[in-house]
Amino acid sequence: MPLLNKVRTAAPGGPGENTAASSLPRLRSALTVFFALDGFLFAGWVVRIPAIKQQTGASAGELGLALLGVSAGAVVTMVLTGRLCRRFGSHPVTVVCGALMALAIALPPQTHSALALGLVLLVFGAAYGGINVAMNSAAVDLVAALRRPVMPSFHAAFSLGGMVGAGVGALVASSLSPTSHLLALTGVGLVVTALAGRVLLHHPAPVHASTPHAQGRRLDGRARRLVLLFGVIALCTAYGEGAMADWGALHLEQDLDAAPGVAAVGYSLFALAMTAGRLSGTALLERLGQTRTLVAGGLTASAGMLLGALAPTVWLALAGFAVMGLGLANIFPVAVARAGALAGPGGVAAASTLGYGGMLLGPPAIGLLAEWASLPVALTTVAVLAAGAALIGYTARHATASQA
Repeated sequence: MPLLNKVRTAAPGGPGENTAASSLPRLRSALTVFFALDGFLFAGWVVRIPAIKQQTGASAGELGLALLGVSAGAVVTMVLTGRLCRRFGSHPVTVVCGALMALAIALPPQTHSALALGLVLLVFGAAYGGINVAMNSAAVDLVAALRRPVMPSFHAAFSLGGMVGAGVGALVASSLSPTSHLLALTGVGLVVTALAGRVLLHHPAPVHASTPHAQGRRLDGRARRLVLLFGVIALCTAYGEGAMADWGALHLEQDLDAAPGVAAVGYSLFALAMTAGRLSGTALLERLGQTRTLVAGGLTASAGMLLGALAPTVWLALAGFAVMGLGLANIFPVAVARAGALAGPGGVAAASTLGYGGMLLGPPAIGLLAEWASLPVALTTVAVLAAGAALIGYTARHATASQA
C-alpha cells in the first residue's frame, strides 16, 4: 500500500484537506474510542435479546425474522455510507452514526411485538452499518498518514469493547430491566460520542495524496476487481466468525458431550484469541507484511477449525477454536484496509458489505449442511473458506503491488 510522503497542515476548510502530523495521535485515540464504543453498544444489545424476546412474546421464528432487521438495515446503509463519506468526510459521518447508534439502542425495549421490534432494528442496523463503514474509512486514511499498519489495533478495540459490553450486560441482567440498561447505554454512547467526536470534527481526515479517492479519479476495472477480491476475503473470514458465534457451543455440547458451562467457554476462547491476535497485529504486519499475514492467518485458521470440528475430545476442540481465533484475527482488518487504500470509502463499503454478508451467511449455511450431513462436517466449510482466503490473498499479491 502506498504511503503518505508528507503530511501537510490542514487549512480550516473541508474534510479533504490533510491533517497536521501533531494531531494524528489524537485522531488515532478518538477513532479507537469509536471502535470500542461500537463493540460495547452492540454487545449490550445482544445480551438483552432473550429478555426482549420474552417482552415482545415473539416465537423463535418471529424473533429470527425481527433480527433480520439489523442485517437489512446494516447492509443497505453500508452501501450508501461510502457515498456520504466521499461527500461530507468520514469524520462527520462517524460522529453522526455514533450518535444515531446510541439513540437507536434504546428503542428495542420499547416494543411489544415482533413486527415493531423488526422495524426499530432496521434503524439500529442502519446506524451500526453506517458507523462501521465510516470509522473504517477514517482508519484507512489514518493508517496511510501514520505510515504504520495499525488497522488491527482498531479492530482489537472493537473486540475489547464487545467483551466489556457483554460482561457489563451479564452483571446487570438480573438487577436492571432491558429498558433501564439500554437507556443507560444510550447515555454512555452519547457522552462518549460527544467527547471523542470533538476530536474528529476539529481535525479533517488525513488524505493520502495518491489514492484514487484523493485525486478524484474513477477506478479502472482492475482496481474494482481487486476491491471485490478483498471483499471476498472478508466474506470468507466473517463466515467463520458467524459460524463460531452460533454453532461452536452447540458442537461442543451435542457432539462432544461437554457440559453447558464448558461449551460456553468455546466462543470465549475464540474471542479472546482473536482479540490477542489483533493486539499483536501491527507488529505482525510490520514483520511479515500484508500478504504473508493474510496467507499465514488463513492457513492457521483453517488448521484450527479442522481441529475444532473433527477433534475427538473437548479440550482438543477448544484448542482448535483458540487457534482459529488467532488465525482469523487480522484477516478482516487487512482486507478492509487494502480495499480502502484502493478505492477509499467506496472500497471500505464494498468489502464491509461482503464481509457482513459472510457473517450472515455462515450460521444458516452451517445449519443446512448439518441437516444434510452432520455439524462437524458442516463446520469444516469454515476451514475451506479460510484456506480460500489465504489462496486469494496469495494470488492477488502481484496485482496489488502493481496497482499500488
